[in-house]
Amino acid sequence: MGEDYEEVSRSEFMKLALGAGLATGLGLAALSGTAEAVRRSTGPVRWGFLVDLRRCIGCNACAVACKTEFDLRLGVFRAGVGEKVAGTYPQVKRTFIPWLCNHCANPPCIENCPVDEEEAVLTFPDGTKKKYKKRATYQRPDGIVLIDQDRCIGCGACVDDCPYGVRYLDPVKAAGGMLEMKAADKCSLCAHRLAEGVIPSCVNTCQGHARLAGNLNDPTSKLSRLIASNQTRVLRPELNTDPQCYYIGLDDDFYAQIVESNKMNKATLAIREGRTPVQYK
Repeated sequence: MGEDYEEVSRSEFMKLALGAGLATGLGLAALSGTAEAVRRSTGPVRWGFLVDLRRCIGCNACAVACKTEFDLRLGVFRAGVGEKVAGTYPQVKRTFIPWLCNHCANPPCIENCPVDEEEAVLTFPDGTKKKYKKRATYQRPDGIVLIDQDRCIGCGACVDDCPYGVRYLDPVKAAGGMLEMKAADKCSLCAHRLAEGVIPSCVNTCQGHARLAGNLNDPTSKLSRLIASNQTRVLRPELNTDPQCYYIGLDDDFYAQIVESNKMNKATLAIREGRTPVQYK
C-alpha cells in the first residue's frame, strides 16, 4: 500500500469541521508539508499539486476558500468540485472530482497570448535568481502559470486554448485598465501565499486532507513521496500538456463531463454579456 496521510480520528475531524476560523487556525499552525518544503529547498522549486479522491467528501470548502481569498464575484470560480451520483436506491454512490488549473509543464494557454514579452526575475527560496520572459499569461521558472491582469487585453485567446476549461474572462475585472475589456482569470496556486511559506487557501481549509501542494524537485517532500508510492494519474495525458496536478483514484469519464460542463457555463456567461461564445477545445 502506498504512503498515505496521517489518520484523522472522528474527534479530530469534528474539531476541524467546527468552522472556517478554527480550520484556518489549525491549518496555519500545521503548515508542515508546504512550508517545510520551501524552507529546506536548496535549489529551484517546482510546485505541484495532489488531490486524493479517496479523501474528498465533496464539501466544496476548497471552492469557498478560493472565492474568499480572491474576492471572486458570484457565478465564477477559480476552482470547484464536480459531483456524480451513480446507481439506484438503495445502492447509490456519489463521486467527487475537485478541479483547478493544472499548471502544466507544457501549458498550451500561454502560446497564443498576443501581448509583447517582457523580462522578469524570479527569486527562489534559497536566494537563487532566474530570469524569464512573460506575456500577459505566462509560466514562471517554478512552474506556476499566472495571469498579469494589468497587461491582459481581454482577447480570450488563453481561455480558448485551455483544454481543461478552467480559465474564464471575469465579468467585473478590467483588462489592463480598459473597462470595456474583461481580464482572464484562473487558479494561481495561491502564489502570493507560497511566497510567504503559507499553504494555498484551498489546502488549508480542506477538512479531509485531500489536497496537498509541494515541491516536485524535492524527492523527500510529502508530495513527491505520495506520488511515488501511490498510483496517480493526471487529466487528459494524451494532450501532452504534462499536468503538474496529480490525482489518486481518478475517474476519467466523469472528468470529461466536468470539462464539458465548464465549457457550457463559459458559453452561457458570454451570451449573457452580449459576446459571441468561443469554440472551446
